[in-house]
Amino acid sequence: GIGTSLRRTDYTEAALRAVRDALWRNSINLAELFDLPKSAMVLDVEIGVARPELVDVEKIKAAFPYGQPRISVKQGGLDVPRPNGPPNVIANVAISVSLDLELSQ
Repeated sequence: GIGTSLRRTDYTEAALRAVRDALWRNSINLAELFDLPKSAMVLDVEIGVARPELVDVEKIKAAFPYGQPRISVKQGGLDVPRPNGPPNVIANVAISVSLDLELSQ
């Protein structure tokens, strides 16, 4: 997913928008294939932004309606300079979904 903050240089909001973009573009129904609850899904979320230290990980976790999100914020994304003002912030997100089938038996 991709998300932006065009005026406020808000890295958390850009990351949240990227998470929502990734979630809404995909159907995450892995648990249903194994007859497990959605809460059993492990969601490995990798976020790339230019200033990783400015992302509020707890706000990102709260964006997931189910599953067990594990958030990793790394150097990435893009800050696009503007001639008169702060940069436009672009965040990128990748979400990998898995199940621990040994625990669910």
